Amino acid sequence: MTSRIPRDSRLRLVRPRPLAAAPTAVNQRRPRRPAPRPPEGTPARAELAGMARSRLAAAARVARWADAALGPGRNGATDDGKATFSDTTAERAAADLGLTPAQVRADWDTARLAGLVEVHGDSARPGWRLRAWDRDDSAVLRGWVALFDAWSLATPEPREQEPGAVAEVVSAMPQVLSFLQLSAGPVPVDQLLDLLGQRVTELRTERCEVSYGPEAATAKPEAPASSADADPAEEARAPELAPLLDWALDALASVGALTCGDGQATLTPLGSWAVWVKLEQICVAAQSPAGNIEVAAEEMLRGCAQLRPNAARAEYRAWLAARPVGSAVTELLSAARGEDALLRGLAFEALRVVGAPAEPDVSAVVEEPALRPYALLWLAEHDGADPEDAHEVLTREEATWLWVDTAAAVADHGEAPMLVRHLESAVQPTVPALLNEVRAVGHPRTVQVLVALAAAHPDPALAKAVRRAAFQVHTGG
Repeated sequence: MTSRIPRDSRLRLVRPRPLAAAPTAVNQRRPRRPAPRPPEGTPARAELAGMARSRLAAAARVARWADAALGPGRNGATDDGKATFSDTTAERAAADLGLTPAQVRADWDTARLAGLVEVHGDSARPGWRLRAWDRDDSAVLRGWVALFDAWSLATPEPREQEPGAVAEVVSAMPQVLSFLQLSAGPVPVDQLLDLLGQRVTELRTERCEVSYGPEAATAKPEAPASSADADPAEEARAPELAPLLDWALDALASVGALTCGDGQATLTPLGSWAVWVKLEQICVAAQSPAGNIEVAAEEMLRGCAQLRPNAARAEYRAWLAARPVGSAVTELLSAARGEDALLRGLAFEALRVVGAPAEPDVSAVVEEPALRPYALLWLAEHDGADPEDAHEVLTREEATWLWVDTAAAVADHGEAPMLVRHLESAVQPTVPALLNEVRAVGHPRTVQVLVALAAAHPDPALAKAVRRAAFQVHTGG
């Protein structure tokens, strides 16, 4: 005689597998693009990391001093109790480190640009790159590339120049840097000025700008014939471009990307490698592995649902490389707010590829119930928690909510055996305990998840108990 009492099935406590790692019914294997090799003569990665460590040594020193002396609640905190560099703090750091206050402030700014410290409002905390500085070459190189990307912030722009002209030069400099990288040697600054003028002219042409200056109003009738023969690059190479190019080259030299001397500019090994990396990112973006580069985030995530983890991450990187980080993060979070739980999980996998720039936006959604567990796990891993232990930041209720949400994704997109295996990832030790807490958590997909689990489970007694729980949730019992 079969007992009507549900079996007290023990559940193994295992960490849930990411949905992106789940095997799919159709394993689509795509030819892999060969790993690109840097140009001949590029130093080894370890040597490049050593150069970056040397270049950022002063910034790392100030960041470590701030970590030790400015933590909230410590005796070394500033008067307002927050880790900010006030005049008093800068003088104290200068005394401790044997520097001037101006040097301390400059090194502090460099540390911020390189991600060695992360500033949140009026407080600062050590960045993950500082924690990994001595043992992780990738963290060091990423920090230097972040500084390289922010070169226009490293040196104050000329005050006498129009903001629009400065913006044009900043937009045009990637082409100048690419030319320097391809030249693989010193290039006369005059030649760079010609190239800069050509690029600025292209930018103005793309915006369909027409000159309405006083020269046009006072020109003689015969002027158009001579101006028509003028080189557009000469027009763009107005007097304001020369000082702006000097400013750009000085700023890039200050971050260690190039050197200037005798009227010539040369990329450093770090600068040449960084420009090559940027060019490769453009190539990756142009050759999106699964062809999702131009679509919206939701459609891109659906396309990645059928890919293996490595292929999905390559697709995320290509999609992200083709758009500004801020708008990409906003779009991913918007997709995560939808009804499809699979897209919610994949959106946060894509945000892991974004890394530190996504932290403010992820922190801002912690109070949204549907995104809270995902955001808490993302933030824990971003702060250095082992992915195997990150789930410990969740409360029992949050973990149960996440279990139901993941089960909804499996029910919608996976196979029945996968849903049955999902039982093993629950934090509750028994099926009755799981059902009680699932009913209490209030997930909007609870009924559908329990019905699907009951239909998929091979144990008749357990399936019956799950169906009963689904009916009770449906009727409010």
